[in-house]
Amino acid sequence: MSRSPRDVVEDVRRMVAGEGVVFGDLFAEDGVLRYPFAPPGMPRELAGRDTIREYHSAASSRRSLLEIEGVDMIVRGTDDPEVVVVEIEHHGHSRAIGGPYRFRALGVVRVRDGEIAEYDDYMDPIAMASVLGRTQDLVAALTAA
Repeated sequence: MSRSPRDVVEDVRRMVAGEGVVFGDLFAEDGVLRYPFAPPGMPRELAGRDTIREYHSAASSRRSLLEIEGVDMIVRGTDDPEVVVVEIEHHGHSRAIGGPYRFRALGVVRVRDGEIAEYDDYMDPIAMASVLGRTQDLVAALTAA
């Protein structure tokens, strides 16, 4: 039996929580990951499981800046049985800013045959830069753009 969209986004929550799930492995071979609010220097779209896996593997160093203490998730169904809207919020301690943080993102996820076909990740680049202590880098990138 194929895994439901809710099952798959639970694995996304487990990945965020650092429970051994590899994000790229959740995608279909031709799956697409989009960042509609991507800051300068970050791709707006990644196509294909291998591309997604490579990008997230290289970006995993940012994760070491965060001590994630908890990950909460709310899943909302839609009128399309393949699509869920998921709100994932994690919190803990940011080594980059030397204090507590809380970060929330919203995803619109299409799951087909138990794999992510499309994932639109709506995260706030200003909030992410703040949590990672990179606000000045974001300002510089936006100024240059």
